[in-house]
Amino acid sequence: MREPVLAPIESPLLAQSCGPSIRHGFFTRKGGVSSGLYSSLNVGLGSNDRREDVLENRRRVAAYFLQPPERLATVHQVHSSDVVTLDGSYAGERPNADALVTRQAGLVLGVLAADCGPILFADPKNKVIGAAHAGWKGALFGIADNTIAAMIALGAEREHIHACLGPSISGRSYEVGPEFVERFLAEDPAYRAFFTPSSRERHALFDLPGLTTMRLKAAGICAENLDIDTYPDGDRFFSYRRTTHLGEADYGRQISAIAIMEA
Repeated sequence: MREPVLAPIESPLLAQSCGPSIRHGFFTRKGGVSSGLYSSLNVGLGSNDRREDVLENRRRVAAYFLQPPERLATVHQVHSSDVVTLDGSYAGERPNADALVTRQAGLVLGVLAADCGPILFADPKNKVIGAAHAGWKGALFGIADNTIAAMIALGAEREHIHACLGPSISGRSYEVGPEFVERFLAEDPAYRAFFTPSSRERHALFDLPGLTTMRLKAAGICAENLDIDTYPDGDRFFSYRRTTHLGEADYGRQISAIAIMEA
């Protein structure tokens, strides 16, 4: 039986600006070997899925970039604003952080998500890439800005950095309570623009992708939002919030990844 060919979603912005020298993909849950709740391309080492299945799924993602699995770099995501810079000495470490940057060809940078926002970055002129996991804490406290700063430290130029926010939970599906809203307004009253009243009293719908995209553009880079909602699309995406509402025991994670292709 032939192994399925992975067909991740691509960013029109990144595809056009980077060409074949930088490959990227926002992978769905399709094309893997996991079963049940994790069907099928679950790459979450923190899930309760069979570890051998998760490792096989990660191998398939790495192979999409023509690399062995040990060249797929991910971090232990902790909803921080911390960024790790990787070079040719990378040996499989998974430090606590929520973004990675590199200028090393052949190293695949990946971030996992199941509603949070995966952001892929590229400066095709200077061959510097980045990947960030932006949940609400990361979006609020500057994971995008810190990723851009780390790329610039590697030689990227702000005017040449392009970024795309991949599939994530949208404002149509993300209801929050009053304490959540107040936390944002305490940081900046202008953030009220990202909340709209919901059907429940004192609750609101939160536009996380809108805030994330605003932060990217405010940082002075060219950015786009794929505007794909993970919550209602159970056929293509894992969703932590959907799993919670359904009372399921666990959930998988999809991956978004980018790599500078070796000559």
